[in-house]
Amino acid sequence: MPIGRPKTELVLSEDERIQLSSLARSRSLPHALVARAKVILWSAEGASNTEIADRLQWTKATVGKWRRRFLGRRVQGLYDELRPGRPRSIEDEQVAALLKRTLSRKPKAGTHWTVRDAARASGISKSTVHRLFQAFAVQPHRSRTFKLSNDPFFVEKVRDIAGLYLNPPDHALVLCVDEKSQIQALNRTQPVLPMGLGYVEGVTHDYLRHGTTTLFAALDIATGAVFTECKPRHRHQEFLAFLRRLDECIPAELDVHLIVDNYGTHKHSKVRTWLAQRPRYQIHYTPTYSSWLNQVERWFALITQRAIRRGSFRSCEGTGGENRRLRPALQPLTPAIRLDCDRRFYPRQNHPTLFTYFRDTTLV
Repeated sequence: MPIGRPKTELVLSEDERIQLSSLARSRSLPHALVARAKVILWSAEGASNTEIADRLQWTKATVGKWRRRFLGRRVQGLYDELRPGRPRSIEDEQVAALLKRTLSRKPKAGTHWTVRDAARASGISKSTVHRLFQAFAVQPHRSRTFKLSNDPFFVEKVRDIAGLYLNPPDHALVLCVDEKSQIQALNRTQPVLPMGLGYVEGVTHDYLRHGTTTLFAALDIATGAVFTECKPRHRHQEFLAFLRRLDECIPAELDVHLIVDNYGTHKHSKVRTWLAQRPRYQIHYTPTYSSWLNQVERWFALITQRAIRRGSFRSCEGTGGENRRLRPALQPLTPAIRLDCDRRFYPRQNHPTLFTYFRDTTLV
């Protein structure tokens, strides 16, 4: 009986076994690397080259190759080696000059660089410039707007409002109050074509405008309940009338914390006088240019997206049953919500709300 070469045993250390197991379970790494890790693990368990080749539908020579690579270089030997190819035609200095020009200067005939402009200025092909822009995450065609608050008490106001959201006081309501002005009742000049299989909803780009309305809203941050009223204008008179209506609906034993932005209507002398005469009301102003702190703005964005932007309305108020009115479309669309420490909204089911009093007065 012929004697062949003795079989080399594959012994794995604990770290190598953990690393190979991670590679073998991966769903994102290249399939070839995952299969090679499985070859080594099966070999360490005592499987022969023939058994492993049958499992992977490889040849025995391929299985033996990766066993030898692992024995010689361990886990690092399972990775592909760099293959020879054409030498680079773009030097590092050219790449550095391209990036410096793009980041520090503007083209003579434009506000930002394009791939073709950068290619002409640098003498590099546009396909290479495109690859370099992608490799270094350079996006001269994009911009992002920002606005810094100039409020000297920015930190104090943010802490005050965030504290009300995350830890509201007992026996009190925390209300985010604001108005969404100039909501247009737009009616399309042609009927909307409904969505179907294979095509989207069709809406004409032109419209007929049937007036505007202003939506006043108060959002209870603890429950997500919303109290709303529509008014034709958004002066201090309308805001004061909204506060009076709100005051009628809130039980007398509850304190009220109002979070509002810096709009002039909210700081009118008559509004301040009305609030001063009612000690249970405390008003909290958001920092300048930071009305995003007012959570009712998120509800305004929701009704804009789901009720107003693609809606078609024949009047603001409506006089006949056939008219589609704007006011019912502004009904609260959100379920009860809560705000956790990560400032994310989650549904809150069957949660008792202090805004039960508001249900009879919510816009209908």
